[in-house]
Amino acid sequence: MRYTRDSVKAPRVAGVALKAFVGALESAIGPVVLNKLVNDSGIARFREASAGNASAIQVPLPLGPAPTEAADGATLARRALDAPTEIAGAKLETAAAFRGAYASGATDPVRVVRKLHDALLKLEGGDGPMNFFISRKPEQVLAEAEASTERWRTGAQRSALDGVPVVLKDEVDLEGFVTTLGTKFRAEVAARDSAVAARLKAAGALILGKANMNEIGINPIGLNPHYGPARNPFDRARISGGSSSGSAAVVAAGLCPISIGADGGGSIRIPAALCGVVGLKATFGRISEAGVPPLCWNVGHVGPIGLTVGDVAAAYAVVAGPDAHDPISLHQPPLHLSQYENGDLEGIRLGVCHAYFDDADPDVVARCRAALEVLTRAGATLVELPPPDLNLILWSHSVIILSEMREAMHDEVLKDSTRFALDSRTNLAIGGHFTSRDYVHAMRHRQKLTREWLELMKTCDVVVTPTTACTAPLIPEAALPDGESNLPVVDQLMRFIRVGNLTGFPALSLPVGLDALGLPVGLQLMGRPYEEHLLLRLGRVVEASVPRTRPPVHVTALS
Repeated sequence: MRYTRDSVKAPRVAGVALKAFVGALESAIGPVVLNKLVNDSGIARFREASAGNASAIQVPLPLGPAPTEAADGATLARRALDAPTEIAGAKLETAAAFRGAYASGATDPVRVVRKLHDALLKLEGGDGPMNFFISRKPEQVLAEAEASTERWRTGAQRSALDGVPVVLKDEVDLEGFVTTLGTKFRAEVAARDSAVAARLKAAGALILGKANMNEIGINPIGLNPHYGPARNPFDRARISGGSSSGSAAVVAAGLCPISIGADGGGSIRIPAALCGVVGLKATFGRISEAGVPPLCWNVGHVGPIGLTVGDVAAAYAVVAGPDAHDPISLHQPPLHLSQYENGDLEGIRLGVCHAYFDDADPDVVARCRAALEVLTRAGATLVELPPPDLNLILWSHSVIILSEMREAMHDEVLKDSTRFALDSRTNLAIGGHFTSRDYVHAMRHRQKLTREWLELMKTCDVVVTPTTACTAPLIPEAALPDGESNLPVVDQLMRFIRVGNLTGFPALSLPVGLDALGLPVGLQLMGRPYEEHLLLRLGRVVEASVPRTRPPVHVTALS
């Protein structure tokens, strides 16, 4: 089988043309326009592809062998932060650095929060705001910092993350805050914390606020007409990626070593890659979705973004695990970080389809190839994989996520679709155009693909690809605030992403250097279900050999 990828025929559309296009999609001629759009994009082959005997019910993911080093989340988080971390290049203010500074008395949570607040006033003020946040309550954060400072003074810290600043994507409920989902019409204040917010608070973490995101998480580019584009700290003229755009940008900018994002189609991994930080989409159901308004039931995940692998591992340890309020999360093995510190990768098999791996910009391929060599020098071996059917993967994922997002927003669309951004209206119209047969067909292929990938990963332990096929594209300033429809860029950002969401397998994006323009490149490691520990272990090996660079927009809270 030869590797092939259909070219994206849809042109970039912005301004008056985009408004006219969206108007046509929502008019009486909408079905005709939508038929041409999806047919030109290659849906016919998907509709004709046999799903064999696959059911529309997803395969229960195997739990794998019982871990030998299972522990509670607090113990694992402390282990992650205590592990010796070798990072070449810039000195990074990790969660471990915050912990060390508090323990030594060099600073305290109150001084840190005040310094971050002053920095944010500058970053979000003037004529060029970075647009990192949707909402903050500085006085509330300061009060929580005072309580954390007192705990450090009396030796009563709640966990290794006590006093560490953290940010939540606005998709995640935080008591007393509106969960806008990046819209302007949602106004209901969350009455209670989401599971991830509650677990972070219980650990003593200081939640600085709710981060900007692409409206309803429906686009990986990350432009938001209501709150402005969350700009990339490496180059404020470029996107930070979506939909967890602010969640990745705040970490890259040094405002916090940990944030929480959500990922229905790469929305943790894409912005992590474009902003030069680490992002983990854990196994489906590994982290509770309780308190996260449903947008895409079958492919959605919530998870950590961090400055380093250790930051992500610590956050993962704290927020993952069963939750009675999310039945899907109850079916999982115990948390563990087996072999986390072991840099000897002898016996680890890395699956690579070289033609697929190389289908990215030259600088991206070069940086990812260099990272692959780091892993093989540490003892891992390469296994050649067959090429994936990208058309089948694209349409299976697109039909599921867009159909479910259209259903999640059904009442709001009927009430007044013009309240949504133009790119959201485009995708919602496409989601509403798919038929029930399309959806069931996609769900059957999801099950079939999952079975096939479970078999494939008996031949390897981790599948390695770039995270995105390009580095951060420029923000189309002339098209703001409305943004644009740019499917070629969407394809570049999502080319390597979709399998992780369809199958529910865990996937980690980590920075592996900069391109010729000084923009970050991300490498993606995808593992078998519940083998996050292996991805983190490999991530540490790469991290120790790839120099890190602070972006031009950067805050130092500890020094």
